[in-house]
Amino acid sequence: MTLEKKIISTSKAPEAIGPYSQGVVSNGHIFLSGQIPLDKNGELNHGTIQEQVELIFENIGHLLETQNCSFQNIIKLTVFLKDIGDFDAVNSKMIELLEEPYPARSLIQAAALPKNVDVEIEVIAGLNENSER
Repeated sequence: MTLEKKIISTSKAPEAIGPYSQGVVSNGHIFLSGQIPLDKNGELNHGTIQEQVELIFENIGHLLETQNCSFQNIIKLTVFLKDIGDFDAVNSKMIELLEEPYPARSLIQAAALPKNVDVEIEVIAGLNENSER
């Protein structure tokens, strides 16, 4: 049996900056690569942690939209922070952006992140029943 993978991408989010895809659809799920606070042109956002998280979720939203999905489709989030002291600020922004029932989540302080950013978020989402498989 061959595992089917459909690569997803959008020009509304930053391009992959290495040997990976913006996202992959497989077996009824969407797997998004870790998103850092880059705008669609690849420019780094050096604003507050909340502004960075908002931009990351904007990019996540654009990628989910390619599959007719939204934040409500998110099953699991993994948040990587340079400084665990940003935990409360990230939580408060996520409360603004997400609705209950909230997805499962891990939040980890990382020693280093790509481009020395403050935050990276990766997502696993489920496709809607009427979405392509």
